[in-house]
Amino acid sequence: MTVHEFHPLKAFNTFGVEADARYFVRVTSLEELKEALELNQRLQTQTPGLEVPLFLGQGSNILFTKDYKGLVIKLDLKGIEIEFVNESEVLVSAMAGENWHEFVLFTLSKNFGGLENLSLIPGNVGTSPMQNIGAYGTEIKDVFESCTALNLQTRELEKFSLDQAQFGYRESFFKREGKGNYALVQVCFRLTTKDHNLKTDYGAITTELEVMGIKKPTIKDVSNAVIAIRQSKLPDPQKLGNAGSFFKNPTVSQSEFDTLQAKFPELPHYPTPKGQKIPAAYLIEQCGWKGKQIGNAASHATQALVLVNKTGKASGKELFDFSGLIIQSVHSTYGITLEREVNIV
Repeated sequence: MTVHEFHPLKAFNTFGVEADARYFVRVTSLEELKEALELNQRLQTQTPGLEVPLFLGQGSNILFTKDYKGLVIKLDLKGIEIEFVNESEVLVSAMAGENWHEFVLFTLSKNFGGLENLSLIPGNVGTSPMQNIGAYGTEIKDVFESCTALNLQTRELEKFSLDQAQFGYRESFFKREGKGNYALVQVCFRLTTKDHNLKTDYGAITTELEVMGIKKPTIKDVSNAVIAIRQSKLPDPQKLGNAGSFFKNPTVSQSEFDTLQAKFPELPHYPTPKGQKIPAAYLIEQCGWKGKQIGNAASHATQALVLVNKTGKASGKELFDFSGLIIQSVHSTYGITLEREVNIV
């Protein structure tokens, strides 16, 4: 394990913004992870005011608005394990450093169903429970069995069940109460081996399958349809810096929605247990921000929910300020305050 000082982070965040880490290490095992935490204790003693350790996966859901004055730990823990439960179910565990999309493709190659709708989501396995990532009618909580995390205080491994993970919309225990106290090292998913429950009625999946000429889709077909849809709407982070959806879709109470609908009859909405969910992309587009550029930051031309480093020269603060203008605009028009989904550092 090599310790780097004042290490550039541009290659470690999909926005591609410039930022430096005061200290940086890459860990490939639990032993190295524990060594990194011991190193951090020594650094904290030597350098007063040092920030708490920051754990990085693929850097696909983070925006650096400044240099990080602490230790950045790049988690490169690898490995996949399979345990058959019965004739129709299997438990598949992956270490935190496994690339998410490659892991999804691995499960599909084994004909394990459940993750196909989550194809092509950027990031690593370890961050999937933190955000309760979701797309096209599926969320991590739907297939989550358990996860293992290292307690940063005791240095002991702890296992969390579905209930203990406390999943919500793009939320979890690890993003709230557990934030800063645990490092996720492994995630276990309960998948199907046959009689897969295909979800094709969300978004444009059905239409895409029709275009592909598929009448009896397999889980691989659904994955291919999702990939095609995402590639047609979302920019490739390797070509245009972004972190996917920048804002959460807001949920308002039924009474709030009734008031909004009286003023905006065409307002799209989806019922939830807590009220009505409204697509943030629609609100942003209606306020004139789709494809709009200010300086080096912009809203993507085909998906208003995605903010992009348009010129490749945007700073994190520039992107953050741009997102603030969108929040103000939507609130001024609709009285709804958008919440950033991306982690701001």
